[in-house]
Amino acid sequence: MAAYHDSDGAEQVPAQDAPPPPAELVALAQAYGVDARYPGPGGQGVGARTLVAVLAALGVAAGSPGEAREALDRHRAEQRARLLPPCVVVRQGRRTALDVPADARLCVELEGGGSWELPRGHSHWLPADLPLGRHTLRAETGERRAQAPLIVAPERLPQLPGRSWGFLAQLYSVLSDRSWGMGDLGDLAELAQWAGAGLGAGFVQINPLHQGLPGAPSDPSPYRPSSRRFADPVHLRIEAVPEYAYLTAEQRRRADDLTVRAARLREEVLGHDGLIDRDAVWAVKREALELLHEVPRGPGRQAAYEAFHRREGEWLGRHALWNALAEVHGADWHHWPKGLRHPDGPQVEQAEKELQERVEFHRWLAWQVDQQLADAQRAAREAGMALGLIHDLAVGVHPDGADAWALQDVLAGGISVGAPPDAFNAHGQDWGLPPWRPDALAEAGYAPFAELLRAATRHAGALRIDHVMGLFRLWWVPQGHSPTEGAYVRYDAEAMLGVLALEAHRAGTAVIGEDLGTVEPGVREELAARGVLGTSVLWFERDWQAGGGILAPDRWRPGCLATLTTHDLPSTAARLSGEHVELRHRLGLLARPLGEEQEEAVEELADWRAELAARGLLTPGEPLSMPVLYRFLRATPAELVGVWLPDLVGDPRPQNLPGTWDQYPNWRLPVADGAGDPVTLDRLATAPTARLLAHLLAPPSGPGTASR
Repeated sequence: MAAYHDSDGAEQVPAQDAPPPPAELVALAQAYGVDARYPGPGGQGVGARTLVAVLAALGVAAGSPGEAREALDRHRAEQRARLLPPCVVVRQGRRTALDVPADARLCVELEGGGSWELPRGHSHWLPADLPLGRHTLRAETGERRAQAPLIVAPERLPQLPGRSWGFLAQLYSVLSDRSWGMGDLGDLAELAQWAGAGLGAGFVQINPLHQGLPGAPSDPSPYRPSSRRFADPVHLRIEAVPEYAYLTAEQRRRADDLTVRAARLREEVLGHDGLIDRDAVWAVKREALELLHEVPRGPGRQAAYEAFHRREGEWLGRHALWNALAEVHGADWHHWPKGLRHPDGPQVEQAEKELQERVEFHRWLAWQVDQQLADAQRAAREAGMALGLIHDLAVGVHPDGADAWALQDVLAGGISVGAPPDAFNAHGQDWGLPPWRPDALAEAGYAPFAELLRAATRHAGALRIDHVMGLFRLWWVPQGHSPTEGAYVRYDAEAMLGVLALEAHRAGTAVIGEDLGTVEPGVREELAARGVLGTSVLWFERDWQAGGGILAPDRWRPGCLATLTTHDLPSTAARLSGEHVELRHRLGLLARPLGEEQEEAVEELADWRAELAARGLLTPGEPLSMPVLYRFLRATPAELVGVWLPDLVGDPRPQNLPGTWDQYPNWRLPVADGAGDPVTLDRLATAPTARLLAHLLAPPSGPGTASR
């Protein structure tokens, strides 16, 4: 049979210009949850070449019309032959119909022990009063038997204990006089204690602390990590490791030398306007941690470590092994010896024995980070914070890293997550992150996703999920294709949300979804119905159905985190001065002439002055300022209001400037004042703006909110 082709030349045709794919290929794609069209003027078509590549990543050969027909027939036959789906996810309190033969005998083996026999009938219903948890559903009819995980999830996720405000911070950028060249978990505890006990803040939201890809130079982005499952030991406060107190005299001398080197790194950032150098920080911290690892542990500490080891199980073992192997073979597992490229490879067991000491060191590192994360959350709650820490879960992982190696059976190989072309970016986006395979995830009973959420919520009062729309669908870009040549692949949103609800319920953790940008109709409504909060940025909240005017504060959604900015957007100081336009102009990022962009920015500020004056939030002659804008946010019903920490000292620089790589120091800037001089956490705590905003944003009941 002839193969499909979108173009016959070297230059590929964008998906929307490609000839429509044959009907059998479209039907096959739909059967596997791959959309053959995506939103756009009239609906944009996905080319046959893209559909074939995406299906190949799902393990489906469809390179010709004959293959596509055979694959579709095979898929339909497999679905008919199934006695049970690969995984069943239901909501507690709802009777759920189950499509099984009328004579099938059903039994639910409960997670906590015991079982429920379900009555036979012409149709089977799972009862509404099944207990929450991960159970096993068994079915039997004649000689056919099957079993599947049965996940019973709560109808809604945990809700907030009340309205509150807090800080949004990039931890690496918040250095104290004790930091070793970048902000650490000791600084986080200090920040939370000051914000909670001193200002009445209810939370501190931080960037992802996921472990980065090793090697130098490393990727500084916290949103492209080696592992989302484990946090990076570069965030450790060395002096807070208990064994630090028991160093021998010789070890203490070596530790003191490292402290001197760390002080130089700190001074380079704070005293000489240097950039944060994670690689240099980690080099010094690794030496210190190797010293501390040599210190014998007391029986109580040893018992705690062994309990951590048991709790983390195989996940910890594989993560530690990958890190040990990366020290020998490099960070890209695709180039390791063939027998090591899969966690179940034939050479893995022998390699683990040979690297036993390094594997043990990386297990111990994971324990240290877990302990300091727990300490930071404990400090936040003891300071009176209702939520404490809000951790951030990135949308994916680096394709060369630890998670991509350990989870390769449930991740799509040769695929990257991104975004289709739209009015803001005609070229689309490629984020370089492999996505979950929806079919493999279901076959695994969503256990990898559940384990990730379990880890992310363990020491959090709330969890922010980056690009939360990915629970419904993701834009898949096949390797070798431009971002315009991708396709949306759909996930079982009911299952994904159910797993999220169960794990959040067990942890007592609220969830905030980053739902900025283009969102499919119905997604925000479904997230809100399940209790997932959204993200609302002041500059984007417009009444698009009435000409795009500023949305009145009483029309904002209550279920959101309301902010003036985020890590990907200009700081408030830059917006008010217009400096954000000039920065993008200097870097060649403007799509229109500088004058037009500046005029639009001026008009936007004029609109806000008029709006705030009309609502009595800005008095005649009063300048438009950050506190005035927070008055507006305070007037909305938003349950959470987030204050960008660098705004306290007028830092004009964004932490990340999308569209740049080496043109701008993304993810490497310390918090600085309006003149660009770095500001320590100790100085931040004396900023007059902090107390002003604390007074302005305090809930009606008084400063802060009561702990749960």
